[in-house]
Amino acid sequence: MEKYLKIIQDSFTGYFNYLVQEITTPSWTNYFYWLIAISLVVWILEIALHWRKSQPIFRKGFWLDGFYILFNFFLFSLIGYNALSNVGVALFNDFLGVFGIENLVAINIQNLPVWTQLLIMFVIADFIQWNVHRQLHKRPWLWQFHKVHHSVKEMGFAAQFRFHFMETIVYKTAQYIPLAMIGFGIQEFFIIHMFSVLVGHLNHANVGWNYGFLGYIFNNPKMHIWHHSKELPEAYPYGMNFGLSLSIWDYIFKTAYIPKSGKSIELGFEGDEDFPKNFKDQMTFPFKK
Repeated sequence: MEKYLKIIQDSFTGYFNYLVQEITTPSWTNYFYWLIAISLVVWILEIALHWRKSQPIFRKGFWLDGFYILFNFFLFSLIGYNALSNVGVALFNDFLGVFGIENLVAINIQNLPVWTQLLIMFVIADFIQWNVHRQLHKRPWLWQFHKVHHSVKEMGFAAQFRFHFMETIVYKTAQYIPLAMIGFGIQEFFIIHMFSVLVGHLNHANVGWNYGFLGYIFNNPKMHIWHHSKELPEAYPYGMNFGLSLSIWDYIFKTAYIPKSGKSIELGFEGDEDFPKNFKDQMTFPFKK
């Protein structure tokens, strides 16, 4: 028990010191300032291109989503997730130790060229996320948490980070073992993470792009808008277009759906008029059901 308490203590102080350093010491691998830079660039694109003309620049939910960016990217780890995940990893490793297993690495990719490592990790991580995203829509108890993300009524770049903190736990838990089995942990994963943030920002942005033939590989705004459609077609009762960064999974597994321009479709879900509009009530909503 003392071991785990020490992990919790070190996790809180360690992440606090890390966050302070992120803010006070800018660098080329600084998540804080890259997040701000990417957000500003995509917001400027929204203002310049402004696909849905009737939607104001400071759209409905703009400031709430801005807070969600900071909460889900940094504050959630600061107030407990970093400690929880570190304890979880330690418990899992101790459990493996009972059976004499020292690590899960089955295929070590550390000796491959960096670009190959990045590509492998990106594709595997995105495929896992696609599957988890489908379950968030299909499983009623998970859907209660995912409703937070689909409560967006006017789409904008920051809507990417409007999601319940339980989604982080579900996604990261599902990803841990597969990525651990390929020796995940290279420092350059920063590149993949920020690229995913950029793609996610663009997917939710008020711009009318589909990337041409690349739209069959990468998720895009004209595809993702249909994922947020309030009215679901009979053929897709649990939703469609589940890709996060890549759209190719939806085309392979027949969950892609872009019948026409989604420029003016209504966003949300059935019954969203009664869904909480503030952060506190959105966080507690799934636990009250």
